[in-house]
Amino acid sequence: MIRVLLADDQSLVRAGFRALLDAQPDIEVAGEAADGEEALRRVRELRPDVVLMDIRMPLLDGLAATRRITSDAGLADVKVVMLTTFELDEYVFEAIRAGASGFLVKDTEPDELLRAVRAVVAGDALLSPGVTRRLIAEFAARSKQPATADALSRLTEREREVMALVGIGLSNEEIARRLVVSPLTAKTHVSRTMVKLGARDRAQLVVLAYESGLVRPGWLG
Repeated sequence: MIRVLLADDQSLVRAGFRALLDAQPDIEVAGEAADGEEALRRVRELRPDVVLMDIRMPLLDGLAATRRITSDAGLADVKVVMLTTFELDEYVFEAIRAGASGFLVKDTEPDELLRAVRAVVAGDALLSPGVTRRLIAEFAARSKQPATADALSRLTEREREVMALVGIGLSNEEIARRLVVSPLTAKTHVSRTMVKLGARDRAQLVVLAYESGLVRPGWLG
């Protein structure tokens, strides 16, 4: 059973998400929070699998709350998905850099929300790959963070190739087809790359792919 915490200051939004998620046989809403401080308390208390976290909340915003969750070793298994009203929210890239596993626009289709929750728990694919890829590309292009090209020296040629494909939003199955290998082999390469670079999940691997220059905005492989 996938346990989800809803963190949003709008009760109507939480109610809508709860109705959708609780109707699924494999998902349950473990709790709710109306601000960032409450979200932190509930995460530590309930240890959910996924937090659907609104970016803009009172007391403590979603970005700061995400940083605290992802920097807590005791909460390493908790995945954070940011909720935003606009696709190009200025804080989304920083949220992903802070450790969020992806983002969803609040008016996303119900089926997409369910796929996203299941995907982030499985660790198999970055959420909303098309939109997320465009957003990360835009923000990475103007990021003032230092390049991490030296990190690529830790990777084999095949791992760099796999990292580039992750960077453009491909799933393990799509990478496997592109490289003519098995999905298990593709997954192994992705996992080893993440370990070598200290990436928390695929979202951070995408950020590193852009920051290192391995993938550039607009590149489709």
